[in-house]
Amino acid sequence: MSAQQPVLHNRFAARSLRRTLIFYVMLGCLLPLVLVGFLTYSSIYAIFSNKIQSGISASLGQEAVNLENAINNLDFASKQFALDGQIVDEVSEFLQERQISRKSQMMTAIDQKINLVNFTNPYLGLTAYIMPGEENPVLFSNLAMNPNFDSEALPLFIHYNGADYYGPHPTQYSSSSNMVFSEQRIVRVGGEHKLYIYLETNYNLFRSILQQQTYGMKVTHVLVNEQGSMTYMEDESMPMQVRDAVDAGFPELHKEVADYHLFRYPSAQGWQLIAVVSKSAFNSEMYAWLGKMLVLACSTLVFALLLALFIWKQIYRPLRKVNVEIVRMAENRTSPVAFTNVEEFDFVLNNFQNMKTTINDLIAEVANKEKQKGQFEIEKLLSQINPHFLHNTLNTVQWLARMNGQKEIDKLVTLLVKVLHYNLGKQSLIVTVDEEIEAMTNYMELQRIRYDYEFEFQLNVADEVLQVAVPRFLLQPLVENAIYHGMSDRTGRIVITIEPVGLAEMLLRVEDNGSGIEPETIAKLLSGDDSKAKRGLGIGLSYVNRMLRQFYNGQMQFRIESELGQGTVVTIVIPRKAKEEFDD
Repeated sequence: MSAQQPVLHNRFAARSLRRTLIFYVMLGCLLPLVLVGFLTYSSIYAIFSNKIQSGISASLGQEAVNLENAINNLDFASKQFALDGQIVDEVSEFLQERQISRKSQMMTAIDQKINLVNFTNPYLGLTAYIMPGEENPVLFSNLAMNPNFDSEALPLFIHYNGADYYGPHPTQYSSSSNMVFSEQRIVRVGGEHKLYIYLETNYNLFRSILQQQTYGMKVTHVLVNEQGSMTYMEDESMPMQVRDAVDAGFPELHKEVADYHLFRYPSAQGWQLIAVVSKSAFNSEMYAWLGKMLVLACSTLVFALLLALFIWKQIYRPLRKVNVEIVRMAENRTSPVAFTNVEEFDFVLNNFQNMKTTINDLIAEVANKEKQKGQFEIEKLLSQINPHFLHNTLNTVQWLARMNGQKEIDKLVTLLVKVLHYNLGKQSLIVTVDEEIEAMTNYMELQRIRYDYEFEFQLNVADEVLQVAVPRFLLQPLVENAIYHGMSDRTGRIVITIEPVGLAEMLLRVEDNGSGIEPETIAKLLSGDDSKAKRGLGIGLSYVNRMLRQFYNGQMQFRIESELGQGTVVTIVIPRKAKEEFDD
């Protein structure tokens, strides 16, 4: 009680290290992060998201307007070629003219008008009059055109103002492979001729409309025709979830699918332009802000480290005192501790004092137990000397019997030595069936000599179980019990059977034709009741029962079947194991 008085006396004077640490750590670490997080997190993400969405939507809208203008320009130019009376009349006359010279003059005039219209419309590319079904379908063209031209093979984009628009697709100009939009409009001419005007956008118009620079990030363009089918995707490696979302259609102008943002522009002309942006590209500015926050966090950690060094100086002195007390314990366990006047450290030192007292008590207890252990070791040595002395004495008797020609005594002593060596020896508790049978045979021969061969002994052992491992001293108690109960007025008979049961078990059976055992006695032996163990043979059966439970637990069967006057059968069924399995 006196050792605790300094703690009680100084409790109110000691300062609290816990309150000091909490104050400085919150001031140095939490306050800057809380202020910055509160002021920025609630607004930065929304600002960045709205800004990026607005920028993408604006760029997408500008591209869509440019594409609408390109289609309107195609529409305007096609009407010039299909509805302008002068050029349509000249084409109609050309189709009806038969003279070659006149047709040549008319062809030159028509080509000049086509070139004139193309010159005044720089957004136009390939221009041609087409007569489908003819051997040479291209009637007039300002550029060399693919001779196998077939508008049916082109991807239909929209039907707008009486004309069909296709694309984007590779140009039909034979010397180029640029992507273009095209239009085909019917031209009303005399006769039964079916004539169309075919126009393409300028070779670089498509590239100038859809470009990455206006977005400031990687964007994938997707075009959807008026039927809702995807006709163009800039990046063919887009995941299937994005493709499925585009094919299924969605009413929102902005939609998130998997790791992508989808922005949609629906055109009044019937088509849609979609911009696909990965979330990593979308959040790039946010990541940059997070990087700045990381720099701020590192700076805060440096500040916290400096603050921790300052706090460490505040606790270093009392900590040294605690360390001194721990070192002093090795030199003098009984000396009282010196307190530090810091509440938390004095609490630890008070527990340390109690620990010292407990350790001293334990050391005294261990010393007492070591003294008792020495006495037990001496008694153990004495118990080992007695069997050794007995073996030496029997060897002397055996030697004298041989010297005097007493063969029966020599045989008896030899068997006794083998039985004692097996039962009292130092070999492993686990042996093979072969070793157990050899020891049991020696014991049976010894008993037959004792009883003047008044009982028969029969052994039936299958070869495949000879190397199965079993606990040592398993059969002898059963055989001893059979001899005790098997001796009657008639000739005794003991049969031992060891054979496999299935692939994984083994049966051991000991039978006799003696007087039998009462059912009440059998029940007590199987239940582990030790009251019968005091009556000689009950000890052996109890030993076998306990040993089977210990080594095989619930994986064994132990049965005793007996009828008074008819004999007794003891049956054991155990798993077949190797010695290594018992070691585990």
